[in-house]
Amino acid sequence: MFVYVVLLVFGFLLIILLEVPGLVKKKAWRELLAFSFFLLLGFALALPLVLDIKVPNPNNAIEALFKPVSVWLK
Repeated sequence: MFVYVVLLVFGFLLIILLEVPGLVKKKAWRELLAFSFFLLLGFALALPLVLDIKVPNPNNAIEALFKPVSVWLK
């Protein structure tokens, strides 16, 4: 399991090394911020999966959030 965590970290580091220098060179700060947010979100979702931790389904929260709106629109 430790090997999978190391591979995951190296994979994300590779993505960072390939993408971030170009964004910094272009001074694309907003894009860098968005990239960082989604990269951290992806890492936060991937790590528990690698560690065999049960992750709640985000569809349940989205459904609970929009169900009252869909009932109201009917």
